[in-house]
Amino acid sequence: MLKMHRDGLIELPPPSRERPPSYQVVTTAEGDPQPDWTGRLSDLKDLKMELVRRGPPLRRWNELVGRHHYLGYTMLPGAQMRYFIMDGEQVLGAMGFGAAAWKVAPRDNFIGWNHQEREQGLHLIVGQSRFLILPWVHCPNLASKSLAMVAQRLPYDWEERYGFSPVMLETFVDTTRFHGTCYKASNWINVGNTQGRGKLDRYSQFREPVKSIWLKPLLADFRGHLKEPAAS
Repeated sequence: MLKMHRDGLIELPPPSRERPPSYQVVTTAEGDPQPDWTGRLSDLKDLKMELVRRGPPLRRWNELVGRHHYLGYTMLPGAQMRYFIMDGEQVLGAMGFGAAAWKVAPRDNFIGWNHQEREQGLHLIVGQSRFLILPWVHCPNLASKSLAMVAQRLPYDWEERYGFSPVMLETFVDTTRFHGTCYKASNWINVGNTQGRGKLDRYSQFREPVKSIWLKPLLADFRGHLKEPAAS
């Protein structure tokens, strides 16, 4: 119906500006700030990415992100996956992944796909919506190391859960707060800035801060795979 609307065949009502009720994060002692820990990567003997399952692990992820990420917790759209960054049984941080942005000119120009190719191949891009190193954890290079580890693991977890493997990761960095240093160190590619629209905004009605756009191709021939669904 959206395609028919864009082609002028039908007219849909404008999208509602109302947002669904926000999830209420439950506060527990597990999410309370901990004593500061300072160390090096070599001090972490069992660094790993742990897939978050339903139940208590998911509630803990929601709480940590809700309490300690500057954007708080919001529900992830579409297909999604969450991880804890852990050293043994100690949680050091968290990551969340969901749907890619609908339309981002610098990203789309970098890929070189047309409108039809983007519509049919967009599910092969996964967006990182949350990345948190807990504020009491101070470890140089932990962020870039975690990005490298999740880029290796996520395609396999995604295929097991959803039946296909993503080709690229994307994220958006608020440059008033961060420089994207950990993404650069982990070989993500900065392709430009957003225009200040919401990631799923198809109608230019919602405004957000301008952010830098970072991409992580997961395959050498990522362009061919992203264009392939339109040709099949």
